[in-house]
Amino acid sequence: MAKDELNEFRLIGTRPDRPDGLDKVTGRARYGADITAPGMLWGAVVRSPHAHARIVKIDASRALALDGVKAVVTRADFPTGLTGEEWNLQENTMAGEKALYDGHAVAAVAATSALLAQEAARLVEVDYEVLPHVTDVDLAMAPDAPVIRDGAANATVPEGLHPNVVSYMEFGHGDVDAGFAEADLVMEKSYKTEATHQGYIEPHACLGQLGEDGKGEMWVCTQGQWYIRKMCSDVLGLDTAQLRVTPSEIGGGFGGKTTIFMEPLSLALSRKAGGRPVKIVMTRSEVLRATGPTASASMDVKIGMKKDGSITAAKAEFRMQGGAFPGAPVDMALYCAFAGYKLPAVQHIGYDVLANRPKSAAYRAPGSPMGAFAVESLVDEMCRELGLDPVDTRLKNAVRSGDTASYGPKFGSIGLIEVLEAVKSHPNLTAPLGENQGRGMAVGYWFNHSGETSVSMAISEDGTAQVSVGTPDIGGSRASIGLMVAERLGIPYEDVRVNVVETGALGVNEPTHGSRATFASGKAAVIAAEQAITEMCKRAAAEWGIDAEAVEWVDGAAQPAGPNAGKFPPLSIAEIAAKMGSTGGPISGHHESVPEGVGASFGAHVVDVEVDPETGRTTILRYLVVQDAGRAIHPAYVEGQYQGGAAQGIGWALNEQYIYDDKGRLQNTVFLDYRVPVASDLPMIDTVIVEVPNPGHPYGVRGVGETGITPPLPAIANAIHAATGARLRDLPMNPPRVLAAIKAKG
Repeated sequence: MAKDELNEFRLIGTRPDRPDGLDKVTGRARYGADITAPGMLWGAVVRSPHAHARIVKIDASRALALDGVKAVVTRADFPTGLTGEEWNLQENTMAGEKALYDGHAVAAVAATSALLAQEAARLVEVDYEVLPHVTDVDLAMAPDAPVIRDGAANATVPEGLHPNVVSYMEFGHGDVDAGFAEADLVMEKSYKTEATHQGYIEPHACLGQLGEDGKGEMWVCTQGQWYIRKMCSDVLGLDTAQLRVTPSEIGGGFGGKTTIFMEPLSLALSRKAGGRPVKIVMTRSEVLRATGPTASASMDVKIGMKKDGSITAAKAEFRMQGGAFPGAPVDMALYCAFAGYKLPAVQHIGYDVLANRPKSAAYRAPGSPMGAFAVESLVDEMCRELGLDPVDTRLKNAVRSGDTASYGPKFGSIGLIEVLEAVKSHPNLTAPLGENQGRGMAVGYWFNHSGETSVSMAISEDGTAQVSVGTPDIGGSRASIGLMVAERLGIPYEDVRVNVVETGALGVNEPTHGSRATFASGKAAVIAAEQAITEMCKRAAAEWGIDAEAVEWVDGAAQPAGPNAGKFPPLSIAEIAAKMGSTGGPISGHHESVPEGVGASFGAHVVDVEVDPETGRTTILRYLVVQDAGRAIHPAYVEGQYQGGAAQGIGWALNEQYIYDDKGRLQNTVFLDYRVPVASDLPMIDTVIVEVPNPGHPYGVRGVGETGITPPLPAIANAIHAATGARLRDLPMNPPRVLAAIKAKG
């Protein structure tokens, strides 16, 4: 349900058709794999079958002997001397001395057909010296764990820890020991979550062309074309300005398409094949084995609580592995873990750990779902122990606008209280439950993000508007930005076209990540529209012979600001645009900045489940998402984001995990075995859009894409406990685990 009926705007809060709808239902939209070019070659990648192995020798002679094979590249074709994250990206793109995980690229081939490239890849002979491996985060920290990469730790790591620990953090405030001593109940529990994949439908795909002169182009499925340009340039030693990157339509990303995996290989192959364009499309197996899932986590949480529900102190110690490279989101997990609670004392400790798995990537609110699973599960457990209502307890401890967050900064305007009050009054909370059924709830948090943003807007000769943005549309941003620009210009929504442009058309834009596109690109687009309005008022003033300050913009037209300005009929945007060639030239607006005023977002989920005591199967009966959107520009898209986050969280909670055998090889490399939820697994997901406008945006926008995946993990665990009396602290809560927990409870 959206509060459309309270809409105070002409267009904001309405639900027009999506601008990309017809293209996508007719197949006209062009995704990464749809791009072709004259003279194109196909690329295929040779991948390690071992989790950890020294590369002794690579012999590509049999592959190169095939007619139609045009190039083979190995690490020897890449520049040397990179350090830090640039080296990490290069090493993950193409293994150097060692293969660090099952699926790690060790060579790549370009040929005149896709089948020939695959056949040639099979003929590349690689000799390995297999090394001991480790894939579990706790085992990777053990004294006898194999060292994945000595010397990878940064200066934060205390002496005495295993070399696989590459980063350490500790922060907090207050006297934690005194807080625990003051509590009536202190509980400490341990939790584990598995790595899960974003599960986007469209595999990674790109077409790259690079000449001997260092000039190149790419067409790629990505959330951030400028990131792709910089990363590919760094890895290959190119001049960034000489590489132009055009984003395709995108079949899902959820954070997983903000970095590179095989994209530089297309350019490297192209350069070695005389500049012919090379296309690479990953298989689903390659996506699961060699692109970035989220991290897996092992977590200890301790909370002190009084009998009235007041939390007196809290402590979290999180260990996360982000694959064979630094970068697990343990910092963000810790920042978000207690963000919903006003705590007198709290301590956070985190470890970033290497393991023989693929390099992790962002996945929708990176880290926050894991932290929420641990903290919200323990809060629920303590509420049950003390006989407290879970919603009232959270209301009692909830942060409000102006409070200091558990991780340091002061909150601006936030809507957690409004979210919890909306939960408390929703009919789902009083729906009757039957035998083997239970209800759980949890809250979740995401900071939201801004980032480098550049937007241009131009008025066309007929008074319509073209907006150029650099943030690929992965969740409806074109519709939302179009609505905001049309609202500000005072013209119909259909008169605005929003285009996602290539890297040569605008200044640097960060990717569409962190729930930033509608906030940051939207804010920049509104400012650009206001620049154009100022110019159109000047043109009208010049025609009327009055001061520009005496002209105002109302309902898509310039008009005198008052009776003292003179009596002139309004000049519409179409009338001004029709004359712009003779009144000063093109009319446009542009804005570039790192927009300030990001609004943080809280949400709460309530779920009813039924657990089969004979099989351990959990059925989701009823699901409610309540979240603060600031203001819903296009409510249907906001509801879709809420439902999508809940659906992915349900999959993470109940079924999804990376399963490795004793040799460290991934066993579930297709969707038949890596089980994401399908329509028959899900109920209708109810949504409530809470609107506490963000004062940092002209229309009150907060990002809405991330928060929704955070509460499902603990909410479902809490519901399963309510239904069975069994508490599950490891994910996924699949039927065997639930059944074992029920039997263990007795």
